[in-house]
Amino acid sequence: MMLPVRDGRGHTLIEFVIAVALGLVVTAGVVSLYSTQRTAFDNANNALRMRDAGLAALTVIGQQLQMAGFVPAGVAQYRAPAPLFGCSGGHPAGTDDSRLTCETLTGKSDGVAVRYVGDSVSTWPSSTGQTTDCLGQAVTGTSAALGDRGVPVVNRFYAKPSSSTGEPELYCEGNGKTGSAQPLVEGVERLRIRYWLAGAASAVDASAVIADQWSTVVAVDLCVLVRGAPQRQHSRYTDCDGVAGVATDSRPRQAFWRRVALRNHAEGGL
Repeated sequence: MMLPVRDGRGHTLIEFVIAVALGLVVTAGVVSLYSTQRTAFDNANNALRMRDAGLAALTVIGQQLQMAGFVPAGVAQYRAPAPLFGCSGGHPAGTDDSRLTCETLTGKSDGVAVRYVGDSVSTWPSSTGQTTDCLGQAVTGTSAALGDRGVPVVNRFYAKPSSSTGEPELYCEGNGKTGSAQPLVEGVERLRIRYWLAGAASAVDASAVIADQWSTVVAVDLCVLVRGAPQRQHSRYTDCDGVAGVATDSRPRQAFWRRVALRNHAEGGL
């Protein structure tokens, strides 16, 4: 009895190579698509975080600038140092009265000190009902001219790299604990501030404002330069001075601007 002969032919080497090549092409396409989508997602997420940081910084500082020179009702005769004191490429240092000076910052960030009279209404009260500074710390200072109707609040803002992480951050130092600055917003590489003096045609840097002119500031141009996470390519940006640059460290940057009017401006001081 003879068994039927079956065709035992298999795939040839050429067919196998073609199949593998097609498989590799499909795999490469999928990997490329995933990589592209992943990069786009990371870039969008990075941009969103920079935007959130920039807007948060502008909001925090802007709210404090709007408080500059505020005095609660009933203490209209109180006279204090000028509502603002700024530094170009540095931060305010020294005592909280009129003897503030400027100390240089390596990152060339500007700094500003904001003064006003706080009470339980104009600031968030502490757990014991006391006036608080920008960090939520109770301000315990007193003034004979104010009595129990408020306390002088001084908040200083500037940007610098963190001593622990090296990442740039927006810092605030309040007089609830003078000399102990704390970070508020991560990613803020530089703070740039220009001041509008009463009757002036343009804003000027802090270095151009003389001592007796601080009480005549009516508005502030505020800018923060925010740095994002590392990316795979260099990116272009425009800084707070309007100068175009390239981020050679592969970290994208974006500047955010805001103009703030001083609501409590009064000629000649508080």
